[in-house]
Amino acid sequence: MTIRLWNTKTKTKEVLAPLDPQNVRMYVCGPTVYDRAHLGNARPVLVFDVLYRLLRHEYGADHVTYVRNFTDVDDKINATALARKEAGAEGTLEELVRERSDETIRWYHEDMDALGALRPDHEPRATEFIPQMIAMIGDLIEKGHAYEAEGHVLFAVESYSDYGSLSGRAVEDMIAGARVEVAPYKRNPMDFVLWKPSDDELPGWDSPWGRGRPGWHIECSAMAHELLGESFDIHGGGIDLQFPHHENEIAQSHCAGHGFAKIWMHNEMLQVEGKKMSKSLGNFFTVRDLLEQGVPGEVIRFVMLSTHYRKPMDWTEKKREEAEATLKKWRMAVRDVEIDMTAEQASDALSDDLNISEVIARMHSLFAQQEFEALKATGCLLGLLQKDLESNEKTTDVLRDTIAQSVEQILTKRFEAKKIGNFSRADEIRNQLKLYGLALRDAPEGTEWEPDFSSVEINLSKISRKDGNKFFSDLKNNTRIEQEILNSLSKIGLIGQPILDSGHQPDALIQDLLIEVKKIGERAYVHYVLVPLLEEMIETSDD
Repeated sequence: MTIRLWNTKTKTKEVLAPLDPQNVRMYVCGPTVYDRAHLGNARPVLVFDVLYRLLRHEYGADHVTYVRNFTDVDDKINATALARKEAGAEGTLEELVRERSDETIRWYHEDMDALGALRPDHEPRATEFIPQMIAMIGDLIEKGHAYEAEGHVLFAVESYSDYGSLSGRAVEDMIAGARVEVAPYKRNPMDFVLWKPSDDELPGWDSPWGRGRPGWHIECSAMAHELLGESFDIHGGGIDLQFPHHENEIAQSHCAGHGFAKIWMHNEMLQVEGKKMSKSLGNFFTVRDLLEQGVPGEVIRFVMLSTHYRKPMDWTEKKREEAEATLKKWRMAVRDVEIDMTAEQASDALSDDLNISEVIARMHSLFAQQEFEALKATGCLLGLLQKDLESNEKTTDVLRDTIAQSVEQILTKRFEAKKIGNFSRADEIRNQLKLYGLALRDAPEGTEWEPDFSSVEINLSKISRKDGNKFFSDLKNNTRIEQEILNSLSKIGLIGQPILDSGHQPDALIQDLLIEVKKIGERAYVHYVLVPLLEEMIETSDD
């Protein structure tokens, strides 16, 4: 199958003709690891994850190499580590920098894993490739494309006649509108740093130009060359990296004699409810913020992929709600379906510059036509409906076990009602269970059911004072809940004091808990509301 991708550099849709079909190579710029990944950071991860899946499907998993780096040399990381040191943290500054980087990379992995993103084949850290960067800088100096000045090494932009070819900007125009720092040691305002000095307080490495650290742009060029060779097939990243980062990568790599990337791909930016995401507007949030609010990673993935990657993506609450409802229907339909990738109906659309919108439209049609095998296989190429995205359902599975016996008893009574022609009673049972958060699906082999508590209006009056106290006692004794959630409860003042002496009624406590911790709210609902309601249904039907 022919894959066509939009090349930002040529501004045309080009056929992907791998340099080596036995090793299709892709490099994507990764994060600077100083803090949690915000929602916008997730978009390139998900876009290029789908491309990675498509390449593996087309060429074979063993014939694709995907590299995404971690930038762990950065002044923001240094500032964070320095603040910790000044606050009394033990260890040298370099140790604190490493500790912060390790922590942030772990967060990044946890968050991207929750979105169903496959790990790349290589995830190099800049600090692990300093010798390669120093060698490349030395080569650029030797070839007349870089120069040393006051402990810095700078790339001479005027030495590369094609500078600006990726972004379509003329050097003269860039200089006229430049907001870059014009240091006195620069020959040209557009010259950029390849190496800069480090004082005794900052992390640094020995080099021919003194102790220092690399500039940002040289990192990716050196790591891509080391891991993918002089030329490779695809380079990706957010459109915000097109200039100056990717422009500078091209300049320094070409001047070093590397062919570098054939096809350049860039995803557009993210908005929230039609506005640019920003802290000043109060609409800035991280991937972890959404996950902790109870938004499943698969829902985040679905919403992010629903807009073509070359168009701005608008995250809205309405889209989230629609995605969650859609995925729940699809998951219920394919729950017991084995994956057969020969049934997929996504690869031709994805081969047309990742036309994911078309794939999603097909998935809606497949669901409507009850072609569930094709639905699951098609979702697989988008990274949807996968086992590794069922983590948000694990809590539901535990709760399912809690009520399974009662539900099966009720379904038996519903079956008996239908058997004697009492369809109104059967519909009454279905509607009652739906009201309680249990969705039914009648199939030839029987009735399937699925918990769906997202839209349940929980009747807190059903939770008695006795049960409320027992529930919180269990929490305090850590007998049924993980420590992380206990910590969350502590922050909102629900742990650490006797329930009856806290000044709240148990109902009010559980109401706070339901608002603040969704999963615990579901457990409280199931144990202290749903179980009694189901028992009441069974008793009523027996009378």
